[in-house]
Amino acid sequence: MDAGELDRAVREIQEKIRARHPSGEHGGFGIPLADLMPLVHARDAAEAKVAAIGTVNPRPLGLKNGLIQAWKRFVARALDWHVREQIEFNRAQMNCVQAAIEALNEHNRALQRIAAALDSVQTTVAQRIDAAETRSADLEARARELADIRTHWHEWRIEWERKLAVNETQFLRSVADLQGGFTHRSSLMEANFRETAASQHRDFEVALQRASQEVQERVWKDLDRIRTEYERIIHSELRTVRQKAFAAAAVASAPPPAHSYDFLRFAERYRGPETYVRANFEAYLGYFAGRTRIVDLGCGRGEMLELLREKNIPALGIDGDEESIAICRSKGLNAERHDLFAWLDTQADGAFDVLFCSQVIEHLPPLELPRFVNSCAAKLERGGVLIFETPNPECLAIFASHFYLDPSHHRPVPPTLAAFLMEEAGLGRLEVKRLAPAVDSMPSLASLPQDFREAFFGCLDYAIAGVKL
Repeated sequence: MDAGELDRAVREIQEKIRARHPSGEHGGFGIPLADLMPLVHARDAAEAKVAAIGTVNPRPLGLKNGLIQAWKRFVARALDWHVREQIEFNRAQMNCVQAAIEALNEHNRALQRIAAALDSVQTTVAQRIDAAETRSADLEARARELADIRTHWHEWRIEWERKLAVNETQFLRSVADLQGGFTHRSSLMEANFRETAASQHRDFEVALQRASQEVQERVWKDLDRIRTEYERIIHSELRTVRQKAFAAAAVASAPPPAHSYDFLRFAERYRGPETYVRANFEAYLGYFAGRTRIVDLGCGRGEMLELLREKNIPALGIDGDEESIAICRSKGLNAERHDLFAWLDTQADGAFDVLFCSQVIEHLPPLELPRFVNSCAAKLERGGVLIFETPNPECLAIFASHFYLDPSHHRPVPPTLAAFLMEEAGLGRLEVKRLAPAVDSMPSLASLPQDFREAFFGCLDYAIAGVKL
């Protein structure tokens, strides 16, 4: 055990002893308690003496000392009957002293408790006295305040009545001013309302006049547009009539065409006007740059030949329809009537730079298509370009309203089949372009999911170009 723990143990023992034997402490109101410690010390000394009665003091070892010690014990036993009463009396006396000490300790503890209770009562009484003094002071202050109010009440009442009269006068004056202001403001608002209504009426008349004028202008513009459209249709019909008249003179001795309907009118209505077709053909001009030996196989009305002539690019058109060739010649285009297979067979291999074939291969019998592609590839020089444009069967919309509209169509040619045939014919660097998105001509397709629309309703046509290797 270290010194610190020993000190703590000693202090605890001392505190317990003081609690059991209070002495020297102050009771209530500063009165000291009786100190019992001298009496305790005297009791302890007497108890030590009482315990020593009848005992023999020890002596050092030895024969003499042993005999002396034996003699002393004999005498003590012999006198035991004589001192027994004295010993019992001494012990009873010590018990009486011990009982007196305990009674005095209890008396001191009772005095401490009484002192603590008196201290608590004294504290409570002091607090109540303080509270009573505080309340008395508050009552005194309120009494003074009431006395002051009573003293000045008359003066306050006179002043209050005076202020009440002044405020009433000011209030009545303010009400009169507000009434006058309200009347004036109502007059102004009525005047402003009348002016606003008149202004709105004038604006309405102006807007009505402007709207009437705009409606009239739109009507006249629509009439001008309708007249222009009808003039264009009439001009187109007259041009078609003139072309047919010219073609009739040219083909009077030729055999009748394979189709028995008006092919040119059919192309004008369902393929589109020549200006529309020429605008779409401008996407191919990059393939013709720097080329001089160009052939348009199935030239039809000659839209590509006209576009190339505008760009100063020489080109030859071949078509099996005599009426189409007559129309091309009426425009001053270089066009000849031949069967495509027969004409290709008469040409030398490698004779051309570019062979362009638009909307033709779908008219060929399916088993003739490979031979046509091989013949075209054979007539191209190395580095020459073969271009096909045809309806795109990947777009399901063409089967609903486009492909089977033309009775001369045989079977659509998928892009993968065209690419395979061109590769078999010795063409490479193939490039496929999708043309004419279906959603442009069928707006209802826009409601479909984009990925589904692109997969099944993409573009109505496609073009495939390949270079001879």
